[in-house]
Amino acid sequence: MRISEQCKRLLLLAVFLVPALGLAHDVSSGDQQILDQGGLWSYIWVGAKHMVTGYDHLLFLAGVIFFLTGFRDILKFITVFTIGHSITLTGATYLGLQANEHLIDAVIGMSVLYKGFENLGGFEKVFKTKSPNLLFMVFVFGLIHGFGLSTRLQSFAMGSEDLLAKILSFNLGVELGQVAALIPIIFLIDRWRKFDSYSAFFKAANVYLVIAGIGLTAYQLYGYFSGAH
Repeated sequence: MRISEQCKRLLLLAVFLVPALGLAHDVSSGDQQILDQGGLWSYIWVGAKHMVTGYDHLLFLAGVIFFLTGFRDILKFITVFTIGHSITLTGATYLGLQANEHLIDAVIGMSVLYKGFENLGGFEKVFKTKSPNLLFMVFVFGLIHGFGLSTRLQSFAMGSEDLLAKILSFNLGVELGQVAALIPIIFLIDRWRKFDSYSAFFKAANVYLVIAGIGLTAYQLYGYFSGAH
């Protein structure tokens, strides 16, 4: 199959998937009921569920993994991302700092676009310059993703009792969900490297990241400017 045909199929897939991805983080009454009836374990469960269904977070991390070939490198970059989002998730939630959810999710969408663009050599081709240090950018985007997670967590009625413990439990759940979701992604990419079709897969997948990033960003900006906030 030619790369152009794969890209067309991915574009068609993105048209249908982007609205669904934009709704991936919606706070449900069912989750609120789980938190109301359960203890700290319920925050771990909801945090894990939120990350597993957090397609924008996972798309960004999948884009990062494309350039990492060793377990040590993968562990290093995922750890840096985890530190970044743990700082803002814990700190912003505990201090009650909030941002408009559409705007922060739009920036997260831009991070997906950024990673696909970088993977495709966009900085060299378009700007004639090297891309920024990847480890630093992963940390920065980790902070942004954590702020998005904090905004979502603060949408729940948590009460004031054991607030820090609840935040840390949610954050632990996010980490567990992140690991569970990344294992099959890492396995798929690592296995595909061994086949001749990997180059086509790499290009098509990162074109999809660019398309998905644009769609996610546009979707959230539309939600903001249409008065949904």
